[in-house]
Amino acid sequence: MACVLIFSRLFPFSHRLRGTSICLLSLFLSFLCYCALFPGGAVMQKSGDPTPGCLQADGAKRRLQKSPSCLFPPDARKSGAADEAPQAELRRSAAARTGRENTPSPPMSHLKFGNKKLPNAIIVGVKKGGTRAVLEFIRIHPDVRAAGTETHFFDRNYDRGLEWYRGLMPRTLESQITMEKTPSYFVTKETPHRISAMSQETKLIVVVRDPVTRAISDYTQTLSKTPDLPSFQDLAFRNQSLGIVDVSWNAIRIGLYALHLENWLRYFPLAQIHFVSGERLITDPAGELARVQDFLGLKRIVTDKHFYFNRTKGFPCLKKPESSGSPRCLGKSKGRTHVQIDRDAIEQLRDFYRPYNVKFYEMVGHDFKWE
Repeated sequence: MACVLIFSRLFPFSHRLRGTSICLLSLFLSFLCYCALFPGGAVMQKSGDPTPGCLQADGAKRRLQKSPSCLFPPDARKSGAADEAPQAELRRSAAARTGRENTPSPPMSHLKFGNKKLPNAIIVGVKKGGTRAVLEFIRIHPDVRAAGTETHFFDRNYDRGLEWYRGLMPRTLESQITMEKTPSYFVTKETPHRISAMSQETKLIVVVRDPVTRAISDYTQTLSKTPDLPSFQDLAFRNQSLGIVDVSWNAIRIGLYALHLENWLRYFPLAQIHFVSGERLITDPAGELARVQDFLGLKRIVTDKHFYFNRTKGFPCLKKPESSGSPRCLGKSKGRTHVQIDRDAIEQLRDFYRPYNVKFYEMVGHDFKWE
């Protein structure tokens, strides 16, 4: 219509023309306008292509619109949309595999095997009887793992709970035994009941020693830490001239094995308690460890080939392992020379302990020959 109006203004005689002539002139003028707007000879896209707005020029070598719908024919666009999802999934899977392959594996030393379990067996006593030696000797067995330090859970830290206690244990495999040792358990009144509450199947090991020798060893250790300690006789006797022993002194009280054992037998059968001779542990460590392994249900792997006697310390040591450059001996506090005690005081103490020792022999069915 715009072209008709322009034509009527430019040619005043156009009102004399018929309608058909005017229409033809309008079409001609429209064609001229179109050619002026698209001088490159562009043409409309074929009606067969349903995609609007995709024009071609210069022999179909250049696209006026570079949208994805113009870059592919209709059939290709349909199939491409259908294949895009599985191809994207394949790309994601390949990227995930590449990421896993490029991720370094953790060092073997950082891997954690096994679980932390509550102990199957506990060395419950006695102080200065040889508990550290038993623990160090038995833990070379491949089926035994032990806590390195005394936990004092059942006598000092019971309020912390069993999960705290479990956290102190080493990781063990299903076939391994977990152990710990705290010598003060044997003389702590509440301990038997508490261990029984944890597990009535717990195996108990008690390392016993001549109570007189044990008391002197106990005193020697305390004296090394407290040089101004009163004399042994002053602590051991209320009245030495009358032979009255002070059983309130812990070094004396620990040696009353029969009294302490009575408390344990209220909660555990005797068959569940194994007694190690502290004297034989020195003279025949392999023999004592063989009986410990039997008690724990272990194969006898720790034998006499593992030990040698250190004459300087007066105590057995473990022979040099293949992976170590030196033999393994207990610390400097083990095997130290005892202080000299008056012979009369020693005899008085032997007389005092004798009835308790005899009762202990009867209770356990074994004579330790401390007389």
